[in-house]
Amino acid sequence: MSSRIADSAMYGRLWGTPEVRAVFEERARLAAWLEILAALARAQAAEGVIPAAAAESITKQARVDLLDVDFVAEQTAVTGHSTLGLIRGLERVLPPDVFEHVYVGATVQDLTDTWTSVALRRVGGYVWRDLRRIEELLLDLAERHRDTLMVGRTHGQPGAPITFGWKAASWADEIRRHLDRLRQGAPRWLVGQLGGGVGTLAALGPAGLAVRARFCAELGLADPGISWLTARDRIAEVGATFAMIAGTLARIGTEVYELQRPEIGELGEPITEGVVGSITMPHKRNPERSEHLDTLARLVRANSAVLLEGMVGTHERDGRSWKAEWVALPEVCLLTSTSLQLGVELLDGLRVDAAAMLANIDDFTGSEAVLALLTARLGKHAARRALQDAFAAPAGSELPMGAVLREKGLLTDAEAAGLRPDPGGSAAMVDLVVAGSRAARAQESPTWP
Repeated sequence: MSSRIADSAMYGRLWGTPEVRAVFEERARLAAWLEILAALARAQAAEGVIPAAAAESITKQARVDLLDVDFVAEQTAVTGHSTLGLIRGLERVLPPDVFEHVYVGATVQDLTDTWTSVALRRVGGYVWRDLRRIEELLLDLAERHRDTLMVGRTHGQPGAPITFGWKAASWADEIRRHLDRLRQGAPRWLVGQLGGGVGTLAALGPAGLAVRARFCAELGLADPGISWLTARDRIAEVGATFAMIAGTLARIGTEVYELQRPEIGELGEPITEGVVGSITMPHKRNPERSEHLDTLARLVRANSAVLLEGMVGTHERDGRSWKAEWVALPEVCLLTSTSLQLGVELLDGLRVDAAAMLANIDDFTGSEAVLALLTARLGKHAARRALQDAFAAPAGSELPMGAVLREKGLLTDAEAAGLRPDPGGSAAMVDLVVAGSRAARAQESPTWP
């Protein structure tokens, strides 16, 4: 039984999705490793390095269902070597004349780095799919609430009017940049690795480059050009990209978390039947999804930092950075996938209270527009000082902003009566984001890479 809470039957759903767990599950990983070894054998056979019959036999017989996984684990522990247990397991499966031709000229890192790219291709596909779904939901929110007035807040305080559509469009715009990063990153990330001991392909002789090209093509990966055994920037970039994705979702979640507070009441998480907010305070509806998005983002950032540390490696191979990825990269992928799933759930049923948004716009929220009006008369800095002086007096009279400024002689009666919440260019910016994002969606594939 696992000691990790992420694998708990009770709590595991909070830390990973089933489809991403299936990528990193041990038997699935072993199955993928065997497919990679079979692809290597076929590439070597095509270049005359091993007999074609041996490659055919490896392809047919090197299967996880024929492997004694317990024996492989035992031998891995006994030998202290990352893949010698697997090799000894294959010795029990393959005929002796075929066994001699498996894993020729390759090293542990060739196998595991290539598998990393194969795994990332699947995970990246899920991330792309969910990001596009989130973008779709945000664009819909932006269009529906293009003109829904609300308070724009800075430093946690009411500032100037915006529209909720403008807020949603800013989220959608950020998601679009993550989609761009995924699309641009695919050619860099999805590459094979084959180099042998120090990465020079020496064990494969003159056929080395040709074998590597065929090997990568067999797996649908790009040829790296040069071995990347200690060049871990690809993995660091994946981690950073996923951390940014989780960060955006945490930004959205934090906004819902704050605006769901009863004293604000502008947004609300979806109400799910059977979910209990508090067993001691039954009236509460806790923003669990929004809160957890921030928790997940913190963990993704922490694990992505480990991947970034891996860029500092020694010489031509260094197990410290590379093996740390075995722990950190699956965590980044699992946690990001959960963030995306929660993001979809949150936005798909997000409750928007337009009436509360309008009611929360107090009269002083329009001070920026008044500053612009007075700047034309007094100059920018004189206008700012005049308004700050006017607003500095004790607010004992509960007068609206227009009346205060009229009494101070800063506005005429007509100007004071005509003050209205002005969201500036909010609606026009919504239109720009929606049009740009929809045009990009129409041109791109619904699948990745």
